[in-house]
Amino acid sequence: MIVCATCLTTFAQEPPVPGMCNVPVSQRAGDIGCYLTATETLGALPEDARFWHVYNYPTRSAAEAAKGPRGTVVEAFGKVWLYTIAASTWKPTDGQRAAVVGPLPIAKGTNYTARYMEAVFPANMATSVHVHSGAEAWYVVSGAQCLETPDGFTVLRAGQSGLVPAGPPMRLSSVGTDTRRSVFLVLHDTAQPWMTDTGDWKPKGLCPQ
Repeated sequence: MIVCATCLTTFAQEPPVPGMCNVPVSQRAGDIGCYLTATETLGALPEDARFWHVYNYPTRSAAEAAKGPRGTVVEAFGKVWLYTIAASTWKPTDGQRAAVVGPLPIAKGTNYTARYMEAVFPANMATSVHVHSGAEAWYVVSGAQCLETPDGFTVLRAGQSGLVPAGPPMRLSSVGTDTRRSVFLVLHDTAQPWMTDTGDWKPKGLCPQ
């Protein structure tokens, strides 16, 4: 079964899950799916702005008050999040740190867009094989996910974070028995699509079930 660039399928080749990572989270139709929480056009980034800072706040107003340059406030999974692309040493005045993910590969002179999303995938659900025009980074809220690329596989569990640079074909899947909930970023070249399906590589099924 061949699917569109932003469609998500299960191992059993069921229909795409809701949202397809393009529908705004405010329009979500159910609990399961991949939804867009925010996009920010950042332009060319400073050399040291290579880290995604992920913080939680008790209220949206508190997060907005702490927001600085390249900061974005979203609400996901019953929490308020402040996302910021900045140097590794950046810290807000308050808030609870969930993760600092990086270093994110960036190129001098390239204009970037930060695309923030959230995903809820039950066990054994996976994305199509795809590539990104920029790094993808995750923070896993619950459950576990497995990333398979031609170089192998990596499993992240609740409370863990990770990233993959632009370029390699990949497939992400939920593993274990718990539903995976994650927030994630694709920091991509503004002049290119954030995601493209590819048939150039077939996963070996390395991820645990």
